[in-house]
Amino acid sequence: MNKAIIGKKLGMTQVFSADGKVIPVTVIAAGPCPVVQVKTLERDGYSAVKLGFDEVKENTLNKPQAGLFKKANVPAQKVLREFRLENAENMKVGDVVTCETFAEGDKIDVSGVSKGHGFTGVIKRWNNHRLKETHGVGPVHREVGSMGANSSPSRVFKGKHMAGQYGHENVTVLNLEVVKVDKERNVILVKGAVPGPVKGIVTLRNSVKA
Repeated sequence: MNKAIIGKKLGMTQVFSADGKVIPVTVIAAGPCPVVQVKTLERDGYSAVKLGFDEVKENTLNKPQAGLFKKANVPAQKVLREFRLENAENMKVGDVVTCETFAEGDKIDVSGVSKGHGFTGVIKRWNNHRLKETHGVGPVHREVGSMGANSSPSRVFKGKHMAGQYGHENVTVLNLEVVKVDKERNVILVKGAVPGPVKGIVTLRNSVKA
C-alpha cells in the first residue's frame, strides 16, 4: 500500500463521461488528514503512519487522546486510522494528506461499516425463499424451514443460514475507480456504491488486486 486517506460518505449522484454515458458515483469528502504519528521499524517493529480526520474540540477527548495530539502539535481529530504505507518513514508528523493523493482513473479499495439492520429473518438476511402459501404450511411462511434429518445426524450443521444480526460490520469493496478529484472542495467521486450510511467514515486505499 502506498496511498491512503480517510473520508466521509456524503451520498450518491451521477456524472456524465466525455462520450455522454451516465456514471453513478459516490461523493466522499476525503481529508485533509494530518499525520499524527509515524511508527518506525527500529522503534515499533514495523513502519506505519497514523492519520487523523474531522477536527473536533479538544475538550471532547480524554487525556490520552488529547496528549497524543498535543505531542504532535496537531489539532484534535475525531477519527484516527493507521496505515502501513510503503513510504511511511519518509513522512513527518504534521504533514497533511489531501485528496490530491489520488488522481482520476486510479483503482482503489474502499472500507467502511455497513448499514445495521438489527435482528432479521432468513429471507432478508440470506435471501431465502418463502415457504409455500398452501394449506398445511402455515401459520408462518417466512420461517427458516427444515433444520435437517431427525435421526441422523440429530443436530444442526454449522453454518446453517438462520435469523440473526444483519449488517453493521466491516465491509471492503475492491477495485473501484476514481472518476473525479475536486481539490477545492476536498471531494473524491468514486464510481459505484461504497459501504455505510451517509456521513459514515470510510477509508480509501490504492487497490491491492488491480
